Amino acid sequence: MITVGVVVALLGIAVATPLAVGFRVWHQARQDERPRSDAIIVLGAAQYNGVPSPTLKWRLQHALDLYKHGVAPRIVTVGGKAPGDAYTEADSGRRWLVRQGGLPADRVVAVPVGRDTLESLKAVGAAYRRLGLHSGVIVTDPWHELRAKRMAADNGIDPAGSPTRSGPSVQTRDTQFHYIVRETGGYLSYILFGKSVHTPDETIKGVVPDNPVTVTSGAPSSSPGG
Repeated sequence: MITVGVVVALLGIAVATPLAVGFRVWHQARQDERPRSDAIIVLGAAQYNGVPSPTLKWRLQHALDLYKHGVAPRIVTVGGKAPGDAYTEADSGRRWLVRQGGLPADRVVAVPVGRDTLESLKAVGAAYRRLGLHSGVIVTDPWHELRAKRMAADNGIDPAGSPTRSGPSVQTRDTQFHYIVRETGGYLSYILFGKSVHTPDETIKGVVPDNPVTVTSGAPSSSPGG
């Protein structure tokens, strides 16, 4: 028979756990970790016919700044594409860094795989193993850093987080609260079920690596998207 004490304890855990995770999301979002690393990893966001969206461009610019400050000798761009698109997020990011950012082409590695964070970081982990890399500074939105770092660590990457400070996720307190709640759920979903939450701004419905100069993960060239 379940006693009142057990019920109260279970309710306490059910309330305390998301609150604790939400605090960790909030705390990690405020960190800017810049240890000397093997690479800077730019998580994907939307692109339009090869042109990075504002969100992706903010991430690329931040990664470029980190590179120029000597944080890492290379940048890894990540992300697949939707059916019918001519470019992947990874390729769009690589093109921008080389053409607009002025980086040498051999300093940017594109991993054009991933409909969501977990798929992308699994692909990056595989690329890291082939290239003999170990550590990486992850560039994404602030609230996304905790979940991204955990997924990276689970795929063999020693992660640090240096988030962007621009974009819709940091505009107002209301939007910040929304993203903290969303990422709290996303983190718990991953920890409890090993799944990545499908969210509109990180979901890609098709992944087709198609650039001969890129590094792929060996995953299927097309797959359904968080």
